[in-house]
Amino acid sequence: MTSAPSLAALGPLALFLDFDGTLVEIADHPDGVTIGPPTLEVLGTLCDKLGGALAIVTGREIAVIDRHLAPLRLPVAGVHGLTRRNAGGIVSAVSSGDFVTTAARRLGAFVERHDGLLLEPKGVTLALHYRARPELEAACIAAFEDVISNMPGIELKRGKMVLEAKPNIANKGSAVLDFLEEAPFQGRTPCFAGDDVTDEDAFVVVNRLGGISIKVGDGETVANYRAENTSAFLAWLRAAAIEL
Repeated sequence: MTSAPSLAALGPLALFLDFDGTLVEIADHPDGVTIGPPTLEVLGTLCDKLGGALAIVTGREIAVIDRHLAPLRLPVAGVHGLTRRNAGGIVSAVSSGDFVTTAARRLGAFVERHDGLLLEPKGVTLALHYRARPELEAACIAAFEDVISNMPGIELKRGKMVLEAKPNIANKGSAVLDFLEEAPFQGRTPCFAGDDVTDEDAFVVVNRLGGISIKVGDGETVANYRAENTSAFLAWLRAAAIEL
């Protein structure tokens, strides 16, 4: 960990955590990730010590996060802020129209021609995973960009071996801002940790608010601290749970 400050010295804290690549190692298939009991225990401890001001902010769907974190049921911003369940359990979602169905149909022929690609509709977004075929990155980007080129308001986000088309009206940064307007997050110093390009929107927001932003892994970032990898970040998180 790159000399992150003591969280206990920051006063009331709101903790926001990405999932894949941050709390769990990235797997070859989205269903292949596992989260160990020690990490679940740490999350539960932190949630208690922070008075419930801990949220998962992820590209995953809320229901998927609930399955992985059971029996914990935390506030979650899913699919890059397009869906959100607040601390009171109220779920809100941005309407995506019918673009997911249309884009999936148009991209389906490309995916069928190339073994190893995975097309994942997420209700309000559409993801294309190419981790099993990294040599197809350029072709995947070109095909996806062509599909959404005539879809106003839809943007393509690039992640680690995944592309995701989504409405451009929300992101992880806007999700953090939404949480911070509500109890128990309101009035607290934000801390956000994530590993991917899609987390940069949240880093920008947290930096602007004078909070702590932590990049997990390598790559260019605006985050003001860095953990070498997922294991290093989890070790820091365990220490934070003891410190707070």
